[in-house]
Amino acid sequence: MTIKIAVSGAAGQIGYALLPHLANGHVFGHEQVELRLLEIPQALKSLAGTRYELLDCAFPTLSDVICTADPLEAFDNADVVVLVGGFPRLKGMQRKDLITRNTSIFTSMGQALNDVAASDVKVLVVANPANTNCLVTLKECSSRINPKNFCALTYLDHQRAKGQIAQRLGVSANKVKNVTIWGNHSETLYPDALTDGYLVDEVGNKMPLKSTLSAEDVDWLKGAFVSTVQNRGKKVIEIRGSSSAMSAAISAADCLKKWLVTGTQDGETISMAVYNDQGYYGIAKDIVFSFPCVCKNGEWIVKEGLTLSKLAYERLEISQNELLEEREAALELIEPKLKRSISTSSSTISMMSTASEGSLSDVKSSSVVERNAILSKI
Repeated sequence: MTIKIAVSGAAGQIGYALLPHLANGHVFGHEQVELRLLEIPQALKSLAGTRYELLDCAFPTLSDVICTADPLEAFDNADVVVLVGGFPRLKGMQRKDLITRNTSIFTSMGQALNDVAASDVKVLVVANPANTNCLVTLKECSSRINPKNFCALTYLDHQRAKGQIAQRLGVSANKVKNVTIWGNHSETLYPDALTDGYLVDEVGNKMPLKSTLSAEDVDWLKGAFVSTVQNRGKKVIEIRGSSSAMSAAISAADCLKKWLVTGTQDGETISMAVYNDQGYYGIAKDIVFSFPCVCKNGEWIVKEGLTLSKLAYERLEISQNELLEEREAALELIEPKLKRSISTSSSTISMMSTASEGSLSDVKSSSVVERNAILSKI
């Protein structure tokens, strides 16, 4: 069996860093994979060079690489789709403006998925605002593709949180388990290490963080740690001069691996932004919200029954309210009963191959061109 994997925005920094992990067996083991690389026409020349490089790597698991500007070709019978390409937040742009731009793009992506992708396709949304882009996409597919087949990338924040704790405690990051990212992939996310987080000692014992750490470390987890994780992407841009590409790419690859291939270990959860159709933890339904998830047999299940602190619920409510505002802004554009008059200028929206931090994407390194074939369905 050959797994057909489509990646939008494949010529961007994240795409360039992600593709080898999809091609070399890191995610799907010994299975053969066919990569469909989707870009705007002006980026196809650059993408052709990436194709040459992938073929030159001679990965034994890579069967073919297809470059295209047509989402219908890229998504045709696709098994896995990673949506990396989106419009980044430019200087002076309000978040609602960003949502308007990306709603057009992800409406188009959803329509193409609904038309031609495999009915059991699994879709990971990376481009920001990731949660709401994911919601827009799945709503265009809901008649044919299960909303549980969609996920937005908060696993990057999950790994950032684990890394911070590991550095603080002087342990390997793989010893830190069940840190949870709640909410939106934005500065309102809540990294929670105390509700269910634990350390694994040398003999495999699980030591809950809230009962084994010093009072000073617990205070850090409630304060500076939260702010650090919330603002990590901005800090990377400030120091590096461009967005998180390497960490976003490996997080996307590892999220797919946990979700679709290996599953989570016994007792382990990972953070995934998923469609909330059940009102988990009292959070409003019909938004894409990050929860602690168990993965098994290619499916995710929200871990229920955790006892959250008053502070945690307050933080979750802040992120929920932001997502509700984003949803309303998007639904005004995609639901007929809420549609407003939209200028024909919307048909010339630009699309970039963005990095993970959509609010502060590396504009200089992105291909900024006028939208055309890839968004022709809008």
